[in-house]
Amino acid sequence: MRKIVVGSRRSNLAMTQTKWFIEQMKEAGAPFEFEIKEIMTKGDKNLHVKLSKVGGQGIFVKEIQDALFNKEIDFAVHSMKDMPAELPEGLMIGCIPPRVDARDALISTDHVKLMDLPAGSVVGTSSLRRSSQLLLMRPDLEVKWIRGTIEARIGKLREGEYDAIILAAAGMKRVGWDDDIVTEFFSAEDVIPSVGQGALGIECRSDDKELLDELAKVNDPKSWDEVTAERTFLSEMDGSDQVPIGGYAQLEGSNVKFTGFIASPDAKQVFKHTVVHADPVQAGKEVAKVLRAEGASEVIEKVLADLDNENK
Repeated sequence: MRKIVVGSRRSNLAMTQTKWFIEQMKEAGAPFEFEIKEIMTKGDKNLHVKLSKVGGQGIFVKEIQDALFNKEIDFAVHSMKDMPAELPEGLMIGCIPPRVDARDALISTDHVKLMDLPAGSVVGTSSLRRSSQLLLMRPDLEVKWIRGTIEARIGKLREGEYDAIILAAAGMKRVGWDDDIVTEFFSAEDVIPSVGQGALGIECRSDDKELLDELAKVNDPKSWDEVTAERTFLSEMDGSDQVPIGGYAQLEGSNVKFTGFIASPDAKQVFKHTVVHADPVQAGKEVAKVLRAEGASEVIEKVLADLDNENK
């Protein structure tokens, strides 16, 4: 029996996701034995640096992709929102299992909802996308960056360093946090999630046909189409997790309804557009075309130039 080595980051969330996916493959009858190899990425090593300043696309995947190329691992389980828009030649997304919750969630001291937080309240997030949408709704709040595991961020909230924090709902659910801890789930239509948020991306070598055949058995076509629309948009806009960009797609009948979002970090420039299309790729491309025509590309270029200057 072939042994499949699965690459995973070391966090509780990453390991939980990896073990869950291995169980899905076993239940689907995959004729393999499995072993998990923990891999430390650049993003994991720089927890005291603001995410947008750590640098480069794919800071949570580069070392894992190197392990795929070196054949130290056979596939890797990623949070799809960490995946760069373009993968290196020789690697591919082998499957996307059913997506969980794509929404962002607010957790606050004493369960005070966002619109009821006192002016000047400190809200923690590691995402420029979240901070710009937060400032759009509540420009009188203070956004303060926060990084670390889910458990570490909730710990900082409880210690009083923040009045509220924003996390991805899917991550909390996967590691077993009860919904009771959440003060407020934001509608994915109102607060556009990160591209691929709530989905897992299973990355493998393009020439591993035996593995690809087994991965296809646990692929979820609905999630695949939705994430395809979102990642096409990300690729067309040359976006990454360093800039305030989001995308959310929903399969409605035979069509994909997709909304793309780009903003300046201070939320003074906001671009948002929705299309409904039968082809997920075209849905992503059409939204990108509209936002480019409105000047969204210039906002992305300025954010990246400002980050380069800050990092010099």
